[in-house]
Amino acid sequence: MKKLIALLVALLVLPMAFAVSTGTGIGVDITTEQFAPLVWQCNRSVADDQVEPQLYGAERYNNYAFEGESITWDVLVMDKNGKEKIKDVYATIGSTQGAGNDIEVNCFRTSESNIEGCDATILEEDVAWDEDMMAIYECTLTVETPDSMYGEYFATVEAEDMDGLVGIMQESEFWFLNPIVALKIEGDLVFDNVRPGTVSTSPTLLVQNDADDGSGVLLDMYISGTDFYDSTSSGAKCSKNEDGYYTNMLSLDAFTYDVVNGGQRAPDRSIAYGDTIAQAGRIMDGVQFRTTSTANEYNFLAPGAEMGINFMLSMPEPCNGNFDTGAIYFWGEAI
Repeated sequence: MKKLIALLVALLVLPMAFAVSTGTGIGVDITTEQFAPLVWQCNRSVADDQVEPQLYGAERYNNYAFEGESITWDVLVMDKNGKEKIKDVYATIGSTQGAGNDIEVNCFRTSESNIEGCDATILEEDVAWDEDMMAIYECTLTVETPDSMYGEYFATVEAEDMDGLVGIMQESEFWFLNPIVALKIEGDLVFDNVRPGTVSTSPTLLVQNDADDGSGVLLDMYISGTDFYDSTSSGAKCSKNEDGYYTNMLSLDAFTYDVVNGGQRAPDRSIAYGDTIAQAGRIMDGVQFRTTSTANEYNFLAPGAEMGINFMLSMPEPCNGNFDTGAIYFWGEAI
């Protein structure tokens, strides 16, 4: 009897199991960053118009451009939300630096994938090409007439995505568009009571680049001239004609000049015949306009700068008359 009771007690204390696992769930909320496009400049070029091509194809030294000239930027645009999220890419100009200036031209997507010259980085990390997130665009801004584009502007390229986020080219530029180009001459070219058979020297004339202040316009300087005649009936006789006979003309060949600009002096220069810049010669080296040559930078004038020129007249002998009809021309071309 005692054995049976002990056995029943042991059975009562055994554990009992009704399940082998358990679990529960939580909600998940994930949002993707709305990534503003990034824009890097890969290349920039400036092209002259086709009306009056630039002399020698000289490189543009400063940031100014004229009607018909164009500025082209190749830019890399990146959007981590995907390149198809890029809604628009365009070039803008305005008086302030940053996004939101006037849109002047839309850019177009190219098939390029070489980003070697784009210097694309995010913080300290170099960016590698990814065709799913990147595209290269070409943007060409052609300068309009001075009526709509005159003065100083910030120019840049902006990219806008479908969420309205805008990225701006990091290398914004500052341009002077359609600057006024002008020359100013200080002094008078007067030879008074010159004795035949002698050489007379004029007072110094100052030829100044009178372009807009702040424009940075460099002028390549030229000179040309005509023969001179007596406007009165005075029985003038001075230079010989092609047949070797004296005529009522003072030849341009009787004039030479010395010029000083900066650290350079060019003595005893002759003057090219002509009344247009196409016939003129460069003031410092005499090279004919649009003749292939290495440009002499001493022939350039910055805004407000002057060249000092003295003219020499070798008066023929015999000579008679007051030669007051004719001209010597100064020309400046913006390089």
